[in-house]
Amino acid sequence: MAKAAIVRELNGPLEIVDVQIGEPGPGQVKVKTAYAGVCHSDLSVQNGTIPWMFPALLGHEGSGVITAVGEGVENRKVGDHVIYNWVPFDGTCEYCLRGETWLCPNGYAVGIIPAMMDGGMAFPMAGTGTFCEEAVVHASAAIPVPDDIPLDIASLVGCGVTTGVGAALNTAKVKAGSTVLVIGCGGVGMNVIQGAKVAGAKAIVAMDRFEHKAEEARQFGATHAVTPETLDSVKGEVTGGQGFDYAFEVIGNSATIRAAFDNTRRGGTTCIVGLGRAEDMVQISALEFFLKDARLCGCVYGSSAVETDYLRFLNHWKKGELDLEGLISKRISLEDVPSAFEAMERGEVIRSVITF
Repeated sequence: MAKAAIVRELNGPLEIVDVQIGEPGPGQVKVKTAYAGVCHSDLSVQNGTIPWMFPALLGHEGSGVITAVGEGVENRKVGDHVIYNWVPFDGTCEYCLRGETWLCPNGYAVGIIPAMMDGGMAFPMAGTGTFCEEAVVHASAAIPVPDDIPLDIASLVGCGVTTGVGAALNTAKVKAGSTVLVIGCGGVGMNVIQGAKVAGAKAIVAMDRFEHKAEEARQFGATHAVTPETLDSVKGEVTGGQGFDYAFEVIGNSATIRAAFDNTRRGGTTCIVGLGRAEDMVQISALEFFLKDARLCGCVYGSSAVETDYLRFLNHWKKGELDLEGLISKRISLEDVPSAFEAMERGEVIRSVITF
């Protein structure tokens, strides 16, 4: 048996229960979880922002060590250090063959492997379920990394780093010398800022409703820190009032998406990284697209091919270009996850990391 954090129903309490994790079948591996980051998306499953099946075994960012390998699995072996990949892929569809594994439409069909608990099945979030001492996952959901990478650092790459840094480098393709606005300075937002810094942006404005969060973003490369009330003055200073070359929304809310679009210059790029509710509609007129020559793009997992991008981002860390240690605000136990959710909602942490 293994300890796991589950939510039995929509908006239900998070419970620590015993679950039974089976042995890996064909194409699967078993992983002993070492560390797991607490991301806002975990809370979004609990409250229904992200549709998922209940009972839900939460967690999607983490790292661990492979303890068993199923039939037909190649390039994975017992003892491998791995990062959990919450976008499993089949490797054979047209998207995968184009190298766009993050868009694979079949990943969850092959990747959701339920755990057994008292009363029935628990469904691991995003095919990973990292809030558990161990997991059986599709092989594509366990990406090997070198043994010399500390597993606590590796765990952060499983979501926040890849989504944020990837949004800047892969999705929006931030250019050197550009101006950047990042709305939302949580774990992913801080990594968008880091990605823009790596890309060579000359000005990076961090905006958050919590002033201390925006100020904290300076540690990760922000050149300016603002709240919604002070954005206009800094926008004038940085862009002459024209708007930013790139604006990233990292919250998932129609009002802040609209704000990101409005603060993007004519011909600039607005990138929506935040994950919002299906019913939260954003209104932009057809004429605005013409008048602004607007480029509006979504972002799934930083448009990242994890088999190469995990190592790419870790190499930036090795070179001192990404601060991953600084992302860890607290180290907690599995039993501390409910209080970690509360701290995240209050803007007190970037990442709480569960140590197993």
